[in-house]
Amino acid sequence: MTAAATMTRPIRVLIVDDHPMLRDGITGLLLGCGDMEAVGEAGDGAEAVAKFKELGPDVTLMDVRMEGMNGVEAIQAIRALSPKARILVLTTYAGDAAAVRAMRAGAAGYLLKNCVRTELADAIRAVHAGRRIVSPDIAHALAEHALDTPLVEREIAILRLIGEGQSNKEIARTLRLSVDTIKAAVKTIFEKLDVHDRTHAAMVAVRRGYIER
Repeated sequence: MTAAATMTRPIRVLIVDDHPMLRDGITGLLLGCGDMEAVGEAGDGAEAVAKFKELGPDVTLMDVRMEGMNGVEAIQAIRALSPKARILVLTTYAGDAAAVRAMRAGAAGYLLKNCVRTELADAIRAVHAGRRIVSPDIAHALAEHALDTPLVEREIAILRLIGEGQSNKEIARTLRLSVDTIKAAVKTIFEKLDVHDRTHAAMVAVRRGYIER
C-alpha cells in the first residue's frame, strides 16, 4: 500500500450496541463523514469480541450495558487480544464510577449518546490518533469525586442487594457473612456515598454507575 493510500484510507469502525436503530444511525453518520466507515456491528459483548477478531477495526464503539457479556468485560477481552486496540465507550450512563471501570478496562474514551451528532466523529478521530476523550459531563463527575474513597467489590455487592430491597439479614445470608459484618459495611457505604438511608444510597449508586437499575 502506498503512503498516499494509507493517508486516505477511512478509519474502520466496529459498532457495538444492543439497539439496531442506533447502530443504523451511527453507520449513516459515519458514511457522511467521508474519512471513516462502519465495517461491522455487534449486539452484545461476546459478538463484539468475535467481530473484533474477524475484522480488526481501527476503532471500536462500545456500549457498556448489554445482556450477557457487558461492555466492560468485552473491553477487557478485546484488549487481551490486542493491547493496542482503540475503544471508545458510547453510552447513556454518565456515572463517574462506570467511566472509571471502563477506562481501567482499557477504553480510550467515554462519550454520552446525547453527543453523537455533535461530538462522535471528532471523538473517533481523536481515539484513532491515540488521544483520550471524555464527555464534559463525565469529566465534571470524575473531578467532583476524584478525592472520594471508592467502594470496594464487597460494598458494591451489598449495595446491589440493598437496591433489590434485601434486609441486612437477607444480605448476610446471600453473601454468607455475619449480620454484624453487613451492618458495618452498610455504615461504611453510607459514609463513602455521603448518604443517610438505604434508598438514597441505592439512588446515588445507580446515578454514579456503581450498580445498574
